[in-house]
Amino acid sequence: MPTPTSTAKLSFNDKTYDLPMMSPTIGPDVIDIRKLYVDADVFTFDPGFTSTAACESAITFIDGDKGELLHRGYPIEQLAAKSSYLEVCYLLLYGELPTADQLVDFTERVRRHTMVHEQMHYFFRGFRRDSHPMATMVGVVGAMSAFYHDSLDINDPWQREVAAIRMIAKLPTIAAMAYKYSVGQPFVYPKNALDYAGNFLHMCFAVPAEDFVVNPVLAKALDRIMMLHADHEQNASTSTVRLAGSSGANPFACIAAGIACLWGPAHGGANQACLEMLREIGTVDRIPEYIAKAKDKNSGFRLMGFGHRVYKNFDPRATVLKESADEVLEMLGIRDNPTLQVAKELERIALQDDYFISKKLYPNVDFYSGIILDAMGFPTSMFTPIFAIARTVGWISQWKEMIAEQNQKIGRPRQLYVGAPKRNYVDITKR
Repeated sequence: MPTPTSTAKLSFNDKTYDLPMMSPTIGPDVIDIRKLYVDADVFTFDPGFTSTAACESAITFIDGDKGELLHRGYPIEQLAAKSSYLEVCYLLLYGELPTADQLVDFTERVRRHTMVHEQMHYFFRGFRRDSHPMATMVGVVGAMSAFYHDSLDINDPWQREVAAIRMIAKLPTIAAMAYKYSVGQPFVYPKNALDYAGNFLHMCFAVPAEDFVVNPVLAKALDRIMMLHADHEQNASTSTVRLAGSSGANPFACIAAGIACLWGPAHGGANQACLEMLREIGTVDRIPEYIAKAKDKNSGFRLMGFGHRVYKNFDPRATVLKESADEVLEMLGIRDNPTLQVAKELERIALQDDYFISKKLYPNVDFYSGIILDAMGFPTSMFTPIFAIARTVGWISQWKEMIAEQNQKIGRPRQLYVGAPKRNYVDITKR
C-alpha cells in the first residue's frame, strides 16, 4: 500500500474532510475515499468506474493520452518485437522476464497440461452444433472445477499455481474443440512439439485424413495477436474476474465469468463486429455513404474498429499489428478480397481525413486483428474465443495478485438509489 503523500479537502454541510492522497509509480494521484461513507455518510457516484481505482496492481499500466501500454514496466512495442506470448505470460505471472532456463521450464509445464480430461469431451455433445463457441467455452471452462479438484483451494499457493498453468495450457484446446464441434469435424489432440500458437492452429485446421503443416508466418502473427491481448489493466472482463474472485470462488469459475463478460460486442466481440461492418459495407464505392453516417451524430451508426475508450491517441497495439497484417496478407497474396479492399480504403481515409484525425479515431487493435484472423481462415465466431485464450493469462495474473493481498475484501459497489421511498403494503382488495 503506498504511503499517503498529501491530503485533499472535501467540504460540504459546513464540514471539511481530509482525504489521504497516494501517488502511484506512474499515472495520476489517487484520492483515498475508503472512509468517506463512515466519516461523512456519503457515497461517490461514478458510473462505469471510469474515475475509480478499485484496486492496487503492479501488472499493467496504460497512459491513454500518450498511447502507452506497459507490462510490468516493459513497453508493448518492445515485447512485440523481441518476445513471445509465453514469455509475456511468464512476465505477467511472476513480475520479471524469465532467464533462458526459466522460460524452458515454464514452456514445458504449459505443454504438459495441454490435454483436457477425456470425459470433458462428452460436454460438447450437450451443445447444439450451431452454438457460438463462446457459449461453449463459458460452460466447459466453468466445468473444469468438476474435474480438477486438486487445484481448487485458493488459499494454497501451489494449487493456485497449478490452476494457472492448467488454464493457460488448456484454453486453446477447449477453444479449438468448440470450433471443431461447430463445424462437425473430429477433435484434434494437442501436438506438443509445436509452439503455443502453432499448436492452436494445428488443433483448429488439421484433420485426421491429411497432414497439416503450420505456416510459420501465420503462427508468428497469431502469437503476436495473443501477446497484444494478454492483459489490459482493469477492463470489464478483468474487473469481473477480480469481483468473482473476491467472493472466494474457485479459479475456473472466475475465468468462466471473465469469458462471459468478454463475449460482449463492446469488449471482446469488437473485432468480430468490425469485420461484420466491413462486410456490410461490401464494396469500396459504398464507403462514402458509411463515412457520412459516421460523421452524422443523429444516424446512430458507429464505425467499429476505430478509436478506443482508453487510448486518446493511437492504440500502440494497432501500430504493431498493422505490420503483422501487412505480412500475412502479402504472404497469402490476398489482394482482390472485397472486404480487405474496404478495410484498406477505410484505413487510408481514417489516417488522412481531418474529421478522423481531430476526433483521434485511428484504427485500433480490433480493426487489424479481425483482418488477420479472417485471412487465416477463422470464422468471425472464433475471434472472441481467441481473444479469451490470449487474455486468460492476464485474468489469472490479476486474480493471483488479488488473492495474495493481505487486506483483500469482497467487492461490494454501492448505488445512487432512485426508486420509490419507503411505503406501506396495500392489501390486494384495495389496490
